[in-house]
Amino acid sequence: MLDLKLIKKTSFISVFVLVSVLVHAQNHHAQGHHAPHWSYDGEAGPEHWGDLTPEYSTCKTGLSQSPINVTNAVSANLPPIDFHYSPSPLKITDNGHTVQVTYAPGSYLVAGGKRYDLVQFHFHHPSEEQINGSRADLVIHLVHKSAEGKLAVVAVLFDEGTANPAMEAVVNKLPAVKEHELLTDATVNAEDILPSKRSYYAFSGSLTTPPCTEGVQWFVMQTRSTLSKSALERLAKLYPDNTRPVQPLNGRVVEAGS
Repeated sequence: MLDLKLIKKTSFISVFVLVSVLVHAQNHHAQGHHAPHWSYDGEAGPEHWGDLTPEYSTCKTGLSQSPINVTNAVSANLPPIDFHYSPSPLKITDNGHTVQVTYAPGSYLVAGGKRYDLVQFHFHHPSEEQINGSRADLVIHLVHKSAEGKLAVVAVLFDEGTANPAMEAVVNKLPAVKEHELLTDATVNAEDILPSKRSYYAFSGSLTTPPCTEGVQWFVMQTRSTLSKSALERLAKLYPDNTRPVQPLNGRVVEAGS
């Protein structure tokens, strides 16, 4: 005759073991799962990003990827971008791919009637974007996010020339240790990054680093800014080439405001 108490006890133990295994697996996944290493050259370089993990597959299969070579832009009556930037405490990180400044809340832009809050800015050397096949010495990407989670990136191309206050503030506080956020005693104003003339190219694109997420609104300033030779040399020494190659337009239209 079956022992009902034994059956109940065995069933309880089985359920307990199953739950324990599931919890352990979830914790292991949460604690041990890390995005694959990627880089700008070698076997983890841009041509391989889409194969490193399914999470990065858009880098290979996406049809609206960035950066691009801006050419044959179509003239359009683009509304001015309304910038509302204020100074921010300089919170800076060398994340192993670039130097990134995390911006304090409160600064934003309005484009097409939509507000995007400034989240951070970082650099690529030389510029990822090309204008008629030509790169600038460096580009700053100012990354913004709307309340709905949509991203907008303002790209400001830089050439060597007159010193730029924002760039001087950044290079004077470059972190000595990678992947460690440094809150400095300095401030930075993203307004200083922008050129005096604010006409721009507009197109839909993606993040230029994995996971290469699409649906990003891009605004590339037509007028270039300048930075000092010493600032350019210090950033170039850190990252001699942290650029993704330009991507096909695949029928996308690039609009140019006057």
